[in-house]
Amino acid sequence: MALAAAIAALAWTLGEWAPLRGLGLSALTLAIVLGIAVGNTAFARIAVVAGPGVDLCRSRLLRLGIVLYGFRVGFQDLAAVGIAGLVVDVVVVASVFGLAVWLGTRWLKLDRETAMLIGAGSAICGAAAVMATEPVLRARAHQVSVAVATVVVFGTIGMFVYPWLYPHLGLSEHAYGLYVGSTVHEVAQVVVAGQAIGATAASTAVIEKMLRVMLLAPFLLLLSARGTRGADGTRPKLAMPWFALAFIAVSGVHSLLPLPPVWTATIVQLDTALLAMAMAALGLRTQLSAIRQAGARPLLLAALLFALLTVGGYALNCLAMRWVAGGG
Repeated sequence: MALAAAIAALAWTLGEWAPLRGLGLSALTLAIVLGIAVGNTAFARIAVVAGPGVDLCRSRLLRLGIVLYGFRVGFQDLAAVGIAGLVVDVVVVASVFGLAVWLGTRWLKLDRETAMLIGAGSAICGAAAVMATEPVLRARAHQVSVAVATVVVFGTIGMFVYPWLYPHLGLSEHAYGLYVGSTVHEVAQVVVAGQAIGATAASTAVIEKMLRVMLLAPFLLLLSARGTRGADGTRPKLAMPWFALAFIAVSGVHSLLPLPPVWTATIVQLDTALLAMAMAALGLRTQLSAIRQAGARPLLLAALLFALLTVGGYALNCLAMRWVAGGG
């Protein structure tokens, strides 16, 4: 944890440097870049000792950071996403997962479990969705590793590509946030891609992403209903995305019972520090060797799904905005 905190502190300091800030490189973006650099060089020597703390940062601290992010948004922000945002998320999850299974098994000749794991990670919330889907599919360890590696690499690419595309998309900050939240893989990557543009984009992106994360529960239920039972006749335990529900609860409480501004500012600073540590930890665990070992076909499937999310998701969001503007 101290290692992640040190990288986060360095990223925070560099993020205050005007030349880097002018390039849109926030503390969170710098934290994951520095984490990747350290993770693929010096980290290997201390991974046995530092690994558990790093994993805690990229899992529990990340979720706590997302929950505290609720102090940055209110009911009006939640309402601004609206039913259109939920519909977009449902279409994204269903289409991306369905295409992953079809392309993976029919065209790329991958085993069904690997295709479904990559589809779940791309469609919902990256590595977290892969890990939640694994017990339902009773997938093997190497299938999970391959799926995690592919969704991490393309989610990381998206984290940098989306802010670069923003000036050419013709979207407002709010619309860009909806686009990011409905298509970028990981929650952490959504935060970075949103904050690179502005506070409005970031808050909208996180809200939209939380709606998408909450679709994990019904997705797993549907998947379990079609799956096999264990030897004892029971179905595998399902993972509930409680942190997404807690985020909305905190946002609601903050809207109804606002804290003094000084308290809120302190919580926001703490939240940024937690998220920076989580970004550093995510970078430390992004191993380029694991990506190479995944092989060409899983990476190709993940690349096709990334293209669908980027291009198809943009078109879908534009249609949704026109529908809302037209009073639909």
